[in-house]
Amino acid sequence: MKTILLLIFILVSFISFSQYKRAKTKRSWSAGTLFFYWGYNRSFYTKSNINFNGPGYNFTLNGAKGVDRPSRDLKTYFSPTTLTVPQFNFRLGYNIKNNWAISIGYDHMKYVLVDNQPYTLSGYIKPGVDVVTNWSGNYNNEPIVTQEETFHYENTNGMNYIRFEVSRIDQWFRSQGGEFAFASSFGLSSGGILSFNDFTFAGRKDVKTVSMSGMGISAHAGARFELWKHFFIQLNGAAGFLNQVNVDTRPNDYTSYAKQRIGYSAAEVVAGGLFYLNPKKGGCDSCPQWGK
Repeated sequence: MKTILLLIFILVSFISFSQYKRAKTKRSWSAGTLFFYWGYNRSFYTKSNINFNGPGYNFTLNGAKGVDRPSRDLKTYFSPTTLTVPQFNFRLGYNIKNNWAISIGYDHMKYVLVDNQPYTLSGYIKPGVDVVTNWSGNYNNEPIVTQEETFHYENTNGMNYIRFEVSRIDQWFRSQGGEFAFASSFGLSSGGILSFNDFTFAGRKDVKTVSMSGMGISAHAGARFELWKHFFIQLNGAAGFLNQVNVDTRPNDYTSYAKQRIGYSAAEVVAGGLFYLNPKKGGCDSCPQWGK
């Protein structure tokens, strides 16, 4: 939340500065355009092998299946006090030149290990460490079935992808008065992963253990429907790879952590605004427009 507030502060500063500029044209793809959006997502994950390390154990859960956890109560999406509870997306960007933008944002995704599933276990658990599930000794791809009450792993307070993006924006159509326009966006991103981990194992449950757990790379595509030159609704698709090399699983214990490499895809619906800070002179602001 502090990260989001900082980005909003930067946005407000830019908007205040823009009041001293006189707009000549208002084109969402042109240099000097500032944009932001907020919305919600569904995310999907490939199977992965999750490695768990800690005092007396080093084992891997093979073929782990993870799902997201969207909020079921529609009120959480609209109440100011719960806006950040669902899986959300926030982004702030600036067109550094015509058709090209840089942006930074916060993709709040959630990852939940699916329980009551057949997996295989490899590695070592020291006898006496886990007296609940009675996992003990050496394992080599031995079949198991996890139960949420005794073993569970999730990042539902966030597997948060804080990413920097370079994107190309093209406007393909604009109505004569500029009330409606259609644009596309394609971008490449990279950034860090801020994890809030819940972990149940060996008779102990810890929640919201925070760590910068790794890095990600991704590609993004969007279809933007622009309204009255200043507002838009955008449908986004994303796909990428997340490498979590150190997900802290126990608070104040650097020896307890998890690792996994995972592919993901996401579908997003967002709404945002456009601000023209440094518009260029010339051009027709009321003409129908195809392409550039």
